[in-house]
Amino acid sequence: MFKNLLPHTQTLIAAAGKSLNAPAQPTVVLGLSGGPDSVFLLHLLHALHTQGNIRLVAAHLNHEWRPEAGRDVAFCQELCATLDIPFVAGSASQLNHPFKANGSKEELGRQLRRFFFEQVRTAHNADLIALAHHRHDQQETFFLRLIRGTTLSGLRCMDPVDGRYIRPLLSIDKAEILAYLAGINQPYLNDPTNTSDAYLRNRIRNHLLPALHQCDQRFDATFDRTLTALKQEDALLQHIAKQNFNQIFTFNQQNGRFIGNRTQFCAIDPVLQRRVVMHWLITERVPFSPSASFIDEILRFLAMPTGGAHHIGTLTVLHKQQQRFWVDTRQVEPLP
Repeated sequence: MFKNLLPHTQTLIAAAGKSLNAPAQPTVVLGLSGGPDSVFLLHLLHALHTQGNIRLVAAHLNHEWRPEAGRDVAFCQELCATLDIPFVAGSASQLNHPFKANGSKEELGRQLRRFFFEQVRTAHNADLIALAHHRHDQQETFFLRLIRGTTLSGLRCMDPVDGRYIRPLLSIDKAEILAYLAGINQPYLNDPTNTSDAYLRNRIRNHLLPALHQCDQRFDATFDRTLTALKQEDALLQHIAKQNFNQIFTFNQQNGRFIGNRTQFCAIDPVLQRRVVMHWLITERVPFSPSASFIDEILRFLAMPTGGAHHIGTLTVLHKQQQRFWVDTRQVEPLP
């Protein structure tokens, strides 16, 4: 399994690097928590590092939420020293970040990690960031979003290549990861919060997924096929949405923003409206969670005939002025 993953991972890195005009030997930042998944990915990327295919840097963020967090930092540092891999540790309290707790500790943690990884990437002039999500993480994410409410794009979950982010383990089972680490006698950390039913993701992991596997042993295979079909249909709809986006929006060179025509936007089908909004926010590099309630909030604002401004996040504001609308992540003043 491990040997088969090497060419697969190298192909992902090459594909992601090509789209970013990265060098032939790109630098990859690995998000290393010390858990079995990221430790496994460390060994995988270390093999490519020693072959000269990549330069590897490991990054660990101490969220400072658990008393054993200092132990986690020491473990990751020692492991990287053993493998002769550069290691960078950071603490959440030392990050100059714009994020605020919104009730979801998991979401805040994800935002903090991404912020930290981007800082490490910039400091090391790196090209890619590798995350250790595996097949069961994908399944958990699917049902987490389904329960909370999302769009078709949200249900497609994670992709192996997503801009600078790569996830080489999405087709690998957790059991395969644990078996490999046991086979090489590689220790790893266990996060005690992963077993707590206080978190929805854990309840999905500990109860829902085992029940689905018990109902039908073919669940993994059928889930993979279903997810592939969803991604194919989502890609087609996204292509159509992009065509509509190009007709509705014009790029303002002076202000560096895409300005939408509200009359044209309101004339298209509501399904396409949602798609165009998501494409617009992604194009403008606005961070957002692809939930149905979030997109509906934007659509309601755009449907109102009056002008004005509407906050959709800590740093993001929607503006309407006559038949024009735009998004601003830098200021809240109306567009001149």
